[in-house]
Amino acid sequence: MSDLNQRGSIDQSALDVNRRRFLTNTAIVVGGVGVVGLVVPFASTMAPSARARAAGAPVEVDISKLEPGQKVTVEWRGKPVWIVRRTEQSLADLPSLDGILADPNSDMAQQPAYAQNATRAVKDEYMVLVGVCTHLGCSPTFRPELAPDDLGADWKGGFFCPCHGSKFDIAGRVYAGVPAPTNLVVPPHRYVSDTVVVIGEDPEVA
Repeated sequence: MSDLNQRGSIDQSALDVNRRRFLTNTAIVVGGVGVVGLVVPFASTMAPSARARAAGAPVEVDISKLEPGQKVTVEWRGKPVWIVRRTEQSLADLPSLDGILADPNSDMAQQPAYAQNATRAVKDEYMVLVGVCTHLGCSPTFRPELAPDDLGADWKGGFFCPCHGSKFDIAGRVYAGVPAPTNLVVPPHRYVSDTVVVIGEDPEVA
């Protein structure tokens, strides 16, 4: 009888130890899940939200390999932004087009104040434009050639919208008598060096 009691007490002690181990392990697992549950939302708050990305963080662009006459396209706020390195000839031709443009002096607020000038640019050599036609939102094509048969003898290079025939010069200024009512938009932009431009930020004021 004493043997049975002794074995019974030993079995009970082993059962208690196993129960404690089970409870301890369960607590660890539940606690770990809780920590993960806290970490994931916290990490998520550190990442940019879809709304923040849609709002359009500034975009930094390396233009060191852009040759005269070439265009590069980047995305900002869900829209294409063109950066064109203009040739000396295309810059020299700009004044000759004033008489056939709807807004040659960029009087309408389609650009920041610092780009309301003869070239609509911070640096004359580079043109930065939102690549969306101001008529119905199509994306014009880049037509750098001079006087092509389909665009006429007065064409000095620029952008042509195939949707409804709107034309813009190499500064994004709209031709008179086309569906588009205004010049192409010049977005905020600044140069952090001679070869890097940031789209979406204005130049720092000294």
